[in-house]
Amino acid sequence: MGALKGRWIAEDRKIDILVMIAEAKQKGVCISSACALLSIKRRRITRWSLKRKQNESLKDLKPGPKTLLHNKLLPEESAQVLDLAKKEEYADLSHRTLCVTAWDLKLFFVSFSSVYRILRQANLMSMRGHHHHHNRNSLPPVRKELTGPDQRWCWDISYLLTHEKGLFLYLFLLLDEYSRKVIQWLISWHGTSAEAKLLIDGGLTDENILELPMDQRPEIFNDRGRQMKAKNIKKMFEDHGMPQRFARPRTPNDNPFVESFFGTAKTAPQYPERFRDDEEAIQYFKSYFHWYNYKHWHSGIGYITPDQCHRGLKEKILAERRTQFMKQRQLRKEVNYQNHILLTNNLNPLKIDLSKPSPCSVIGS
Repeated sequence: MGALKGRWIAEDRKIDILVMIAEAKQKGVCISSACALLSIKRRRITRWSLKRKQNESLKDLKPGPKTLLHNKLLPEESAQVLDLAKKEEYADLSHRTLCVTAWDLKLFFVSFSSVYRILRQANLMSMRGHHHHHNRNSLPPVRKELTGPDQRWCWDISYLLTHEKGLFLYLFLLLDEYSRKVIQWLISWHGTSAEAKLLIDGGLTDENILELPMDQRPEIFNDRGRQMKAKNIKKMFEDHGMPQRFARPRTPNDNPFVESFFGTAKTAPQYPERFRDDEEAIQYFKSYFHWYNYKHWHSGIGYITPDQCHRGLKEKILAERRTQFMKQRQLRKEVNYQNHILLTNNLNPLKIDLSKPSPCSVIGS
């Protein structure tokens, strides 16, 4: 028979084992020794014996909950997830971005994990982008809690490769930490404090910061590059009443938001890797930053666009999503319950058209 540990056993085999152990016990072999010889746990024998005394079946039941699943996804929802995932314009989206896209288009309201499970079962999941493991040794600096945009800005400079070895362009970037919106950007052949001053001046003008009282102006977070420590830059921040905070040396995760943005921008599928000149770089980043600010659902701010968050629409959008989720949850409960009743009476289950604006009305009619 072989070892029985960890094996599923048919009902008739279980009865044979119980009879075998009972006979061994009559001949003076204890139950524990008999179980050891068969490599089966004694508690299984005890459980089978108790079921036989109570005239219960020893047949193995299907694993999982025994009650009605009120929140089970409807077949129509699963079909809509697959239909959206198979469209060409959404083929490269991650399951989270695909899910938010559907929320925004009001196609379906299901969770990230449900979309992931549906796509995985259909073999539509794959790893996208560059993934690196965190070392988990660095601790982020203590930052005060932000409640809105224009309370803390961060800025940095990144190299852009050209087709000539040793010749670089410089991307200056000013980012709002609350909304993740790109406030100002600049492409230059020179990485000096003069360009940095133009960057900051442009952000102050676009956001009307100088019209705010001194105590309401944003603080500035940057690393310790020579452009950040230049006297004219430090004096400009002092004159405008904007505290300048410096990251620790050799600690890029002290300024994580702008560093993460550079990684995201340079690993985008359409990123050209090298630029012919500054005009080509300006043309590319003009299009990219427009997409990032107005079309990109940012995972760090609840999968809304940075511009929506910057304009104070975050709570409204998230509240609308929660409302839609609750409506869909209630719809699932009612449909699954009615289908359970119909199937019990050997009738055809309900089919719901999720494209209708008010699907809950289908149940009530």
